[in-house]
Amino acid sequence: MIIGVPKEIKDNEYRVAMTPGGVAELIATGHQVLVETRAGEGSSFPDEAYAAVGATIVGSAAEAWSANMVVKVKEPQAAEFGFMRPDLVLFTYLHLAAEETLTRAMAASGVTGIAYETVELSNGQLPLLTPMSEVAGRMATQVGAFYLERKNGGRGKLLGGVPGVRAADVIVLGGGVVGTHAAQIALGMGANVSIIDRTLERLRYLSENLHGRLTTLAANTLTIAEAVRRADLVIGAILIKGAKAPRLVTREMVSTMKPGSVIVDVAVDQGGCIETTRPTTHSNPTYVVDEVVHYGVTNMPGAVPRTSTYALSNATLPYALRLASLGAEEAIRRDPGLALGVNTYRGKITYAAVAEAFGLEYTPLSSLI
Repeated sequence: MIIGVPKEIKDNEYRVAMTPGGVAELIATGHQVLVETRAGEGSSFPDEAYAAVGATIVGSAAEAWSANMVVKVKEPQAAEFGFMRPDLVLFTYLHLAAEETLTRAMAASGVTGIAYETVELSNGQLPLLTPMSEVAGRMATQVGAFYLERKNGGRGKLLGGVPGVRAADVIVLGGGVVGTHAAQIALGMGANVSIIDRTLERLRYLSENLHGRLTTLAANTLTIAEAVRRADLVIGAILIKGAKAPRLVTREMVSTMKPGSVIVDVAVDQGGCIETTRPTTHSNPTYVVDEVVHYGVTNMPGAVPRTSTYALSNATLPYALRLASLGAEEAIRRDPGLALGVNTYRGKITYAAVAEAFGLEYTPLSSLI
């Protein structure tokens, strides 16, 4: 199979879908890999590193997209829509439940769209979302601490405080991978951290395994409202597999927050779990609503591409190898968890939550393969 690795073109996206080591594995198993020139530059992988393991360096996005399978990091941008076609397998993050225009474009193109974020293991875990959730969770606390500084628009609080001065109050909405890693960093910095989750068993686990100034709270509207009101930093870490994130924090709740408080909504990829959240970019990362600083960058891990590229490629490579060696249809037949990653196929929406988000027709993949 011919696999294409195009250069990412989303705003300040410096990750690349494959490391030279990953490319070497594909080539060793008999496949050809087309890497767009400078695709790895942002992650400190020069063209020479790919060429040295046998990749073909191509000079344009069109050439990289001409492959049988394209492996990316982020969802196709508008300039890339024209590259999608019925005989192409696209393997990348898609987050279609928050992207109606992209969803319709993919369905119209007939492309086989396999989303990293909806591939599952037999136990329900999300192996290809987890590494970037770990990065984004840890970054969320760093980012929040940065914007709490007065010069960056915040109220001028040090996250961990100092002896004799109260530490900042950090509220984490969701106790999954993002929330856990956000809380770990915040606790390590000495903040007062409250994790809110609807699953008591998860709260018990977090209470037993995280150490520091931690409070666990069962989720309900009143608890969330009270927590948000006292927060210096709110981190949105809600995930519903493949679906649009629920809006747990209302505009009214945001209006009760202290001036200069900060919101970092990691769920923005799936529409955000805070009503006042909207997508932003690394070039223009924040805005202010009701005197509260909002950060809604949709590709947070792109700011630390060296770490993120390694973490992502480690997880995606085994799946890319199977897709390339078996062909998409056979790989999907053999692996029910990979089949859950298929969001579009032959012009159909094959992931129920995506179809539901936009009132489109849902077609079970099993009826097509």
